[in-house]
Amino acid sequence: MLRRFRPSRAKPQASATQYDESYYLASQRQLIWRKFRRHRLAMFSSLVILFLYSMAIFAEFYSTNDFQKRHVKYAKAPPHTLHFVDEVGNFHFSPFIYEMKQELDMNTLQRNYTEDTSKRYHLRFFTEGEPYKLLGLFETNIHLMGVDDPAVYFPFGTDEFGRDVYSRTMHAARITLSIGFVGVIVSFCLGCLIGGISGYFGGTVDLVVQRVIEFIISIPQIPLWMALSAALPSEWSSTQDYFSITVVLAVLTWPPLARAVRGKLLELREADFVMAARISNMGDMEIIVKHLLPSFASFLIVVLSLAVPGMILAETALSFLQIGIRPPAVSWGVLLQDAQNIRSLSQSPWLLIPGLFVIATVLSFNFLGDGLRDAADPYKQ
Repeated sequence: MLRRFRPSRAKPQASATQYDESYYLASQRQLIWRKFRRHRLAMFSSLVILFLYSMAIFAEFYSTNDFQKRHVKYAKAPPHTLHFVDEVGNFHFSPFIYEMKQELDMNTLQRNYTEDTSKRYHLRFFTEGEPYKLLGLFETNIHLMGVDDPAVYFPFGTDEFGRDVYSRTMHAARITLSIGFVGVIVSFCLGCLIGGISGYFGGTVDLVVQRVIEFIISIPQIPLWMALSAALPSEWSSTQDYFSITVVLAVLTWPPLARAVRGKLLELREADFVMAARISNMGDMEIIVKHLLPSFASFLIVVLSLAVPGMILAETALSFLQIGIRPPAVSWGVLLQDAQNIRSLSQSPWLLIPGLFVIATVLSFNFLGDGLRDAADPYKQ
């Protein structure tokens, strides 16, 4: 019996001619996005950065314990180990932990922790825990993960005071990442404004600005940061310390961007569209802000993305040297203060975990900057 012919419903694939037409008819923004998507590492890094910032914004939700609470029974406790197979060999689809027992070694006076296999607690997601205000507005007690009472769960172990390193790392991300973002925005505005004025007007204005930039760049940064941070009053609150450190870092990191903007404006200030703006009686600052700076916005975005990791490393270094953010506020640099000596590292190597977050953040921003730099010129193959 003959079968009836039925046409295929598969979607026709775009021909090379159609692809070429879509390429030449695409806008600048579409071309940049198309090329950026081809950079797999930059796309993955952007997802990592989004996750890190979501972790900072919703730190209370991601935390398993109060980041300031001291669990005296578990001082310098190692990270909990997740198990799927119990002591008799039975497999469990839901991971669980055993309660940790502390024993004091009378010879070395060190705390040793062992697992009590008679007490098993399953890990639960979206579970109830300590109450908090989500985004400072909504009362809730839902956390991403946790275990049933009376057990406590320490994914990254505890410090010498029994505070949960995992929860402290989540809250520390809020300060470190926000300082990197806010500081770069302030530095970006200063660099664009001062560099734009220097490159557009030239002459004496350019000479004075460049000498000031050269003077700031010639000063060793770390001693200057230390001097400015040490000059901050010790009675200031954590909020005042936060904003002062942000301003200090922003003021000292704008010169390289200002020089780059100056070079671009020296190249573009005699362009036809600038002459047309002058003929139409447009003001000098309006020409800089509305015409010159947007003409190389892709370059500025790349510089902005590459400046954030430098700001994060600067804050981490200052806090690590105990001249930046000060306790009780926490940043990744503050947490790394506990890992300053060999003895702490040999007994509690998990105290270095916040440093891994610093490395992941810096690498992600660098890879994102590489992708944006390649996408900024979409016509270059």
